[in-house]
Amino acid sequence: MRDKHATGRTARHRSGLPVLASALLTAAAALAGCGVSDTGPVAAGAPAAGGLTVEGSELLRVYFVTPQGAWPATRPAPADAGPQQALNALLGGPTAAERARGLDTALPAGSHEVSARASPGTVDLYLPWLVAELDSVAVSQLVCTAAAAPGVPGANAPVDVVVRVHESGLAADPWEVMCDETGTAAPRGRTASR
Repeated sequence: MRDKHATGRTARHRSGLPVLASALLTAAAALAGCGVSDTGPVAAGAPAAGGLTVEGSELLRVYFVTPQGAWPATRPAPADAGPQQALNALLGGPTAAERARGLDTALPAGSHEVSARASPGTVDLYLPWLVAELDSVAVSQLVCTAAAAPGVPGANAPVDVVVRVHESGLAADPWEVMCDETGTAAPRGRTASR
């Protein structure tokens, strides 16, 4: 004969299982609905494109580095900002808040001058280095920051801007590149948007 108390406990335990299972399923559904996954961080797509504004003022889009490559940070743009101001912000490095978010730079340390001139749909970028001396993500930082800068005449989106890279000490024709939708510098005609 079974113990009367043991049978009662088993019956009570069994009646609690559906309630517990229901609660677990509800929690799992809620987490799934919020985008929480057990696979860790997942790329959400390319950085935003187009002009950036906040309450009528333009923003600088400055490309820094994450483990996934170049990624933009936004900052308020000074009045009449253009590619030169964006590159100056890039060369200044990430702010403390940006570093806390995991942003860094692949550009060489030290004081360097990069100059930029905008013309319709184009930015001429004058580097103190040879491109071969730079990590590829550093080149993407420079090119994409220049392409995304406000004040480039005739450009609708950063992916439409041609960046002509003039290398230090070379009299050769500049290297023509564009910033693709993933924040990567690519030779003109080979970007994802083309």
